[in-house]
Amino acid sequence: MARCSRCGRSISGFSFGRKLCPWCQQAESAARGEDVETQRVEPVPWRQPSTDTRLVTQIIFGLNAAVFVGMMLAGAGLMGPSSQMAVDWGANFGPLTLSGEWWRLVSSCFVHFGILHIGFNMWCLWSLGELAERLYGRATFAVLYLLCGIGGSLGSIAWHGMPVVSAGASGAIFGIAGAVIASLKLGNTNNRWMASSIMQSLLVFVGYNVVFGALSGATDNACHFGGLFTGLLLGALIAKLAPASDFAPRAAVIALVAVLLLGWGFQIQHGKARLWHVHGTLRHMAAPPACNKGIGQLDA
Repeated sequence: MARCSRCGRSISGFSFGRKLCPWCQQAESAARGEDVETQRVEPVPWRQPSTDTRLVTQIIFGLNAAVFVGMMLAGAGLMGPSSQMAVDWGANFGPLTLSGEWWRLVSSCFVHFGILHIGFNMWCLWSLGELAERLYGRATFAVLYLLCGIGGSLGSIAWHGMPVVSAGASGAIFGIAGAVIASLKLGNTNNRWMASSIMQSLLVFVGYNVVFGALSGATDNACHFGGLFTGLLLGALIAKLAPASDFAPRAAVIALVAVLLLGWGFQIQHGKARLWHVHGTLRHMAAPPACNKGIGQLDA
């Protein structure tokens, strides 16, 4: 996390331009006589909360790092494993995923194609995770991350005409960005000025990486969009139907989206069955060249 050059508060790594927190940016605007909202009282930057607000983010980060180290010890190079090795470690490969290995929709979110791939994804996760975990709470954030990862994996399978090997955390990360954007736009925030500043950074992040991914030719933008739309849906439903952290409304929203993803998965399976012969010989075919979920990464 970066720090504000004026007050020292932690700010998101997605902050562009001057390294000022939204609070200090608003203070400068007020000093210039601009019409801004009344500032809320903020804690001093050196007063830390009594509990860690990034616990789930740290756990997800650790799981990704552990899988990467395990793959390195098993023979993967720094620049990435072979496609077959990625599949062996749980990458998303349509004929296998749709023929019963549904766990690949989740496991693929923890497999990466090399040090650059995991490095960029973990930087994004670390920067965005704290914001999302503060906004939603630990339990909701953890479930959001997994559902957005599943949405991204399904999007990848649905989009590609021929099977590709896809792996990485960016589908889930895009989903978390989408959820935060929807919540800031539709929810009742304490300070709309600050919410707008954060959302602008997130929109720049999403837009830049979608364009860069499209130009690179080696990035699974279908996974990005699948995760992003899942996150937008979750964020919008939570903002409108379950803004408080009460268990029942949150659980109902999460269950609804989970059922929608389940239905989408079976629809994809039915649609791809004839094309790929999911239950036939393609289950045992050699893996094609890898298509990373990473942002701006090269094929392994």
